Amino acid sequence: MNPLDLAGDVVPVLAEHAARVDAAACFPEAAMKALRASGLLGLLVPAEHGGLGGDLDDLVAVAQTLASGCLSTAMIWAMHCQQVDALVRHAAPQLLAALLPRIAVGEVYIASVTTEPAKGGNLLTAVSPLRDAGDLIQVERDAPVVTGGEHADGFLITMRAAESSSEHKVTLVYVGRDQLTSETYGTWDPLGMRGTHSISMRLSGAVPSHQIVGEPGEFRAVAIDSLIPVGHVGWAACWLGAAKAGLSDVVRHIGSTKRPPSLHPSSDLVRERLARIRMDLEMVSAYLHSVTGEVLSHRRDGRSLDSPPVQIHLNTVKVAAAELTFRAVHHLVQLAGMATGYLRASPIPLERHFRDLRSASLNNADDRLLTAIGGLTLLDRSVKLARP
Repeated sequence: MNPLDLAGDVVPVLAEHAARVDAAACFPEAAMKALRASGLLGLLVPAEHGGLGGDLDDLVAVAQTLASGCLSTAMIWAMHCQQVDALVRHAAPQLLAALLPRIAVGEVYIASVTTEPAKGGNLLTAVSPLRDAGDLIQVERDAPVVTGGEHADGFLITMRAAESSSEHKVTLVYVGRDQLTSETYGTWDPLGMRGTHSISMRLSGAVPSHQIVGEPGEFRAVAIDSLIPVGHVGWAACWLGAAKAGLSDVVRHIGSTKRPPSLHPSSDLVRERLARIRMDLEMVSAYLHSVTGEVLSHRRDGRSLDSPPVQIHLNTVKVAAAELTFRAVHHLVQLAGMATGYLRASPIPLERHFRDLRSASLNNADDRLLTAIGGLTLLDRSVKLARP
């Protein structure tokens, strides 16, 4: 089946459990079970390994659809796809042959481990070093935020390349659940994105060297080529999908007999507010598809994404999507009013969308990305703007 059709089939499951998952701040087990059965965990797995053979256009479309049912579940799925893309493009053949068919049939959900207590969210550095353990390499890792970690079947973990290496020499390692011992600690009780169950974990295990993904110490190349572009595009698509669902629900409400007098469709104020919300989402959608196309074009041509203009565009799509989708839902709450837009018991989950999208600017913090955009702008004197 078409990936978008598969997503449409599982969305009712996501939507059915979204409120309960949000209230309990628990992992969306029923939704993940449906995603495993659908084959969508293998969206980016090549067909020769049993996957759907999809690309980033498919990721953007499916992420928006899933997020219309449950943004937490959509983000879990998109981050899994981010890890799969890194494996497909950079893992050794031996690891790919063993792992990709299992991902394709829904056996393996992969979580990302990149945070550390001593460094915060800086993706391109690592503190904990890899150590030799005979024929294996030893992984000892403390991570304060691991999305869905308690339920993951495998992990992609950033480690300092060796005890003698600098924190900028980072190695990415795949570790299966059966290859490590894990301990969770702390609690997960956030404002929004409660269903991601982004817990703290201590991980310990030893794996063969062929489970290093990319060249040892050269994680930056994997991040630039895969994790950053797929992460930013995937997150933006999820946020857009949730905000778009909110707008769709409000438009249907305005057209129904249950609307309050303040939401009459002939009101100029209602139309003006709808226009501004729609424009924000149009801008996100257009820029997202432009940047996705740019990444796909570079991949088809074998060109590196490591240039100031491309990195500016990738960082901008993340920041713009985070800001504008949250602003759109903020304005939807204001338009819909107290009963429909603000109360948790409302049939339109704007209150949940509002809390969830507030996290978007904190997920790979916008402040850090804006600083990067400013520095890169000084290097791009010709000002190569994004275009279709």
